[in-house]
This record gives sequence, C-alpha cells and structure tokens, in this order.
Amino acid sequence: MRVVIAGAGSVGRSIANELLTADHEVTLIDKQPSAMRVASVAEAEWLLADACELATLTAAKTDECDVIVAATGDDKVNLVVSLLAKTEYGVPRTVARVNNPKNEWMFDEAWGVDVAVSTPRIMTAMVEEAVAVGDLVRIFTFHQSGADILELTLPEDSPLVGTRVGQVVWPPDTVLAAIVRGPRPIAPSVDDTLEAGDELLIVAGSEADRDALHDLLVRPPAAT
Repeated sequence: MRVVIAGAGSVGRSIANELLTADHEVTLIDKQPSAMRVASVAEAEWLLADACELATLTAAKTDECDVIVAATGDDKVNLVVSLLAKTEYGVPRTVARVNNPKNEWMFDEAWGVDVAVSTPRIMTAMVEEAVAVGDLVRIFTFHQSGADILELTLPEDSPLVGTRVGQVVWPPDTVLAAIVRGPRPIAPSVDDTLEAGDELLIVAGSEADRDALHDLLVRPPAAT
C-alpha cells in the first residue's frame, strides 16, 4: 500500500514508522525545514513543501497513493489536504487528524474526510473506559458511514455472564467485533463464553439502538 502523510511532526513520523514496519510505501510532506528529520524515518520518501499546494501533491504522486493522512497540527491544513486529495486526485481513503475538538463537525465527507481521528476524544474515551465498568464508551466514529466502535467492560452482574456468544440476540445493526480478556484479544466465535470483566468491542451502525444494547449487556432481567 502506498501512503502519503502530510505533516512530519511526531505524529506523522510515528505513523510513518508503523506503516514502514508493515512494509508499506510512505511519503512524508512538511513545509518546515525543522521537521525534516530524515534519519528518524530513513526508509520513507521526504518532500519539503506545502501540502496544500497542488504542485506538492502532484510531486508526491498522490494520484498513485491508496491513502493520504493529514496529520499536521493545523486543522485548516488537514481539511484542505483531505479535500484536494479526494477531489483532485481521487484518493480512495483519507484520514485526517483533528486537533481542536470544536472543529470536529467539519471533518466529514463534504471536506473529503473518510476517517477523522480526534486525539482529545480518544483520550477522553480511554479515561472513561478506565473508570467505568458497565458503561458504553464510544471509542471511534466512522464519519462516512456514521457507525461507531463502542467499548463496554462486562460487569459481574451482567445477564450475559456465562452466556455463549452464539446465544446472544444482538440488536439490529450491531456486531460484536472482539473480546479482550486480560492481555489477550479474542476473535469471538459462537462457542466463546462471555465472562465478567471482558472488554467487548462492538461495531454499531448509525441507526443502532444504543439503549437496547446497554440493556442487553448490563441490565438484569426484571423480577417476576
């Protein structure tokens, strides 16, 4: 896979190193000479230029890339790069960093953004996840589809403790994607049994009923 990353700061370089480790081709773009730490990501291609200019994106062979990542510290730049990549070069997938949560509403398909990554939101979700057992926490939202990745730590009194995954009737537009048990992630099968303390990662469509999902996972059935 060929990836162009706009922004060669610590975030962009970290992403580049991870992608290179997975044998992808990476081009890093930044207009600041101080960001040209080529030795830190020596296997990447580097371009000292303004990623908001068409000439720069053309030089980076954006029309040949599979993904463009707008990872600068400026939300305006990230939006412009995403829009140009999608409208001028037809890049199949754009991923944009959101620096200011107040700007998150703009990072959608109208600006050419397929996936918006908000560090403050992710950190907030991690804090909530760390302290809240039995609460549904939104980890990530796919802006193109509106689907969410949700996390819930199964409490001891959950009605699903001891239940096989294949016996659970999930609400519509809801899929159990993974179970994290201790340090071990599990790809759930119909024969896996849910245990107290399991971290469930769930993909829920935009029309999914979150209240019904919470009741299914947490609320014990009413006494008769």
